[in-house]
Amino acid sequence: MASSLVQQQEFSAATLGKAKYCLLDFLSCVHSTMHFPWVQQALAVARKNSSMETGGAQVFGTPHHVSVQDAAFVNAIAGHSLVRDDMHVGSVSHLGVVVLPAALALAENKQVDGKTLLEAIVCGYEAGGKLGSMLMDVETAKRIRPTGLIGSFAAAATGARLNGLDAEQTANALGFASNYFTGLNEWAAWGSDDMYFHPGIAVRNGISALLLAQQGATAAAGSIEGTAGLFAALGKTAPASPVLPFAGQEEIQQVFFKQVPACNYAQTAAQVALKIKQEHALAINEIQAITVKVPYAAANYPGCDYPGPFNSILQARMSIHFNVARALLYGDFNDTHFQDYSSETLQHLSKLITLEIDDALTKAYPEQQGAAIRLTNVNGQTLDANLEDVIPAGTEEVMNRSSHALATVLGEEQSSTLLDLITRLESLNNLDTVFDLLRPENRK
Repeated sequence: MASSLVQQQEFSAATLGKAKYCLLDFLSCVHSTMHFPWVQQALAVARKNSSMETGGAQVFGTPHHVSVQDAAFVNAIAGHSLVRDDMHVGSVSHLGVVVLPAALALAENKQVDGKTLLEAIVCGYEAGGKLGSMLMDVETAKRIRPTGLIGSFAAAATGARLNGLDAEQTANALGFASNYFTGLNEWAAWGSDDMYFHPGIAVRNGISALLLAQQGATAAAGSIEGTAGLFAALGKTAPASPVLPFAGQEEIQQVFFKQVPACNYAQTAAQVALKIKQEHALAINEIQAITVKVPYAAANYPGCDYPGPFNSILQARMSIHFNVARALLYGDFNDTHFQDYSSETLQHLSKLITLEIDDALTKAYPEQQGAAIRLTNVNGQTLDANLEDVIPAGTEEVMNRSSHALATVLGEEQSSTLLDLITRLESLNNLDTVFDLLRPENRK
């Protein structure tokens, strides 16, 4: 994998275009969440570690500059805090919140052009997607957070391409990164904050792996597939022959953007509920029972099959029950409704919901991620609706929400100029203007 990542490979306009939309979606999430308490906690830790007026890298949405590792750490946490960040289904991972903060923090300290940045982003998605798809299954995901497991690897691959490491250095960076996985899934049982910090720790570890390799440190050649390597540590068998990057469609093309600011496995069920709300006149107080059919993976991911009580916003974002109830009650996916997670109406409606594992949906997953809902009212009448697959947010929706989030922090003029530059990023000889426009202190 290492030699393939450092080869001068030409990517199609579609692939580079997808990388730009991944970047826009990430920035929209970051600029919507800096006020969240756990993001402020991460920022306080980063500022205590290192604070500098020049050098380092910026924490987006703030005037603060900290070390490269700390900037990536906070930006990753902010990007993950809406739980709306992009999704790679094969690896069950949010690759953008490790790849993009690594790419941006490193690029701010190195004179690279826009095309090199985009190529590094594509490489990060490729490495994380390939490794994650081999390692992740439902049982592993019950205990170990997928993004935490492969995040350091994806971040290190991004940095290796961006910093121009050779094949040997790249192999060492990836070897170190495979040692640095993080993230247990116990948080789902408690509604605690652990999950938000997983990508931040992963990206910090990935950058450290990159910098160690760049200094000449060597990692075990069998760090991934050896008898005591990553596969063995997870009780898995390494593939008999190498899995090469960029064999077939690039992994970044497998990524989709969420419509709902919630867990991946709640997306389709929430969309079915919204469909019902939009197409039928519902009397919420007359609903007696709701059955939601989902694939096995959705019912078994931590926090998804949870009817309440909801004691934190994260429990609400993860719960299929809550997301279905919210869509039926409000008829939209507005994030503000999640702040009302203790609502008596939502709590009551969530408790009427039962999850069922559907064999046909399970067989179709992960190529398709479907869901079906049956509503039963107090008179015994039923209403059925389904979707065969999740409906991703389209590029227009990504652009609109990016424009709104950036304008809120940077102002309309600065945001508009920044968006224009990002849409033609591959034509830029340097990124100085992009980083200047990302600074809220430069707001006009």
